[in-house]
Amino acid sequence: MKINDLKTALKDSTKEDLIKSIMDLYKKNDFVKDYCILKYSEGNNSEILSKHKNIIKNEFFPDRGDGRGRLSVAKKSISEFKKLSADELSIAELMIFYVETGVKYTECYGDIDEAFYLSMENMYERALKFIFKNDLLQNFNERCLKIVNDTIDMGWGFHDGLCETYYSYYEED
Repeated sequence: MKINDLKTALKDSTKEDLIKSIMDLYKKNDFVKDYCILKYSEGNNSEILSKHKNIIKNEFFPDRGDGRGRLSVAKKSISEFKKLSADELSIAELMIFYVETGVKYTECYGDIDEAFYLSMENMYERALKFIFKNDLLQNFNERCLKIVNDTIDMGWGFHDGLCETYYSYYEED
């Protein structure tokens, strides 16, 4: 079905049919549910942000067992949140949380492979670029520096890459 066909079908539907369809979508699809919560609930961004932070946290540190560390699952959560929310502060929060959680995962489980570190470095760089673009540097300075300091003894040049990225956005003291 093309968008014009959908538009025509929606115009031909009654208000009650449209409400019923939206309610069905809300019940059956988590993305739609999150969208509706953000769109129609005042100030409820924190509930959806917490949900996506939990997705990331549970990928690395589930309540039971060892974390699977699937980066694709954690990054997908960030992508979905970006589609749902336009709140720059929350988007930056989630991106930085991803890197912080990855650093904690490495501290807990030891040296990971190069692909893991590259993913963390890339997200850190994208986060700082996003933070800079949205004039949020002061909001995240301490946390971004802590990430750098927490990686001093980690392998694969991870610390050096994060350090270089950090100081390209924050001036050295």
